[in-house]
Amino acid sequence: MKYDILLIGGNGFVGRVLAAQLQAEGYSVLLPTRHLAAASELRMLPKVHIEDADVHEFDTLQNLCSRIQANGAVINLVGVLHDKPALPYGAVFKAAHVDLPKNIITAMQLNGLKRYLHMSALGADSKGPSMYQRSKGDGEAAVKASSLDWTIFRPSVIFGAQDQFINLFAKLTKIFPAMPLANSTAKFQPVSVDDVAGAFTKSLKMPATIGQTYDLVGTTVYTMREIVELAARKVDTRCAVIPVPDFVGYLQALAFEYLPVSTLMSRDNIASMQVPNILPIGGLDALTQVFGMSRRTLEGMK
Repeated sequence: MKYDILLIGGNGFVGRVLAAQLQAEGYSVLLPTRHLAAASELRMLPKVHIEDADVHEFDTLQNLCSRIQANGAVINLVGVLHDKPALPYGAVFKAAHVDLPKNIITAMQLNGLKRYLHMSALGADSKGPSMYQRSKGDGEAAVKASSLDWTIFRPSVIFGAQDQFINLFAKLTKIFPAMPLANSTAKFQPVSVDDVAGAFTKSLKMPATIGQTYDLVGTTVYTMREIVELAARKVDTRCAVIPVPDFVGYLQALAFEYLPVSTLMSRDNIASMQVPNILPIGGLDALTQVFGMSRRTLEGMK
């Protein structure tokens, strides 16, 4: 069977929302994942076929591309926020943000596919202060150098009912009456997961988006402190935010990196915060100006 869309990274936070939107628009979706057990809710979508596959294996990736309609599309949502101390510095970022896009491009070309939608990040820059930003920037460069009909999306922090950012802060404010917070003045412009997925879906029927890069942001700029305070209000609790010097935050992040579970902060995350994660002055508000969408607000998140 041939599918309309190959959705790589579709079992994640954004992918689950996007898969539902794609089906609602009538697309058939092939969704590879190495975590079938976590994809149970996606099995409720009859036009979404979930398959056990490792997209980091090139032969597997090529096989997946061979099952997409010639006029179909490949969407890559893969992104990681944390490196692994046991591996060489930056290896995880490079594998996810640079090597994988390059392999996708090659596999698509070998199978005659052209349309490619790529998830990058606001602040992506090959010369940025963090490995995350540099690897995202290198990934963008590989996409732009290809002969594909590409569109790149660069969202700010993405929020939604199942996010691991606002919800994590909400949980922490219920546990701790006070929270030491480094980089409390760092700026973000959070964008709804539904709006990000909507931009991807709409672009499939908008040829004018080919060869374009779009920043995706919400309605309001917040500091890190304001986000924590908003998270506390959402769960009807109080939490005193205590700004701490940057070097304390650096030491906290270093300790967090060696915990056995994925954590909120790493040294690379702190480096990323040196650059405001907001729409640049004079930048194009793509969600409203290109895709004609009315953006959801962080305050309205349920």
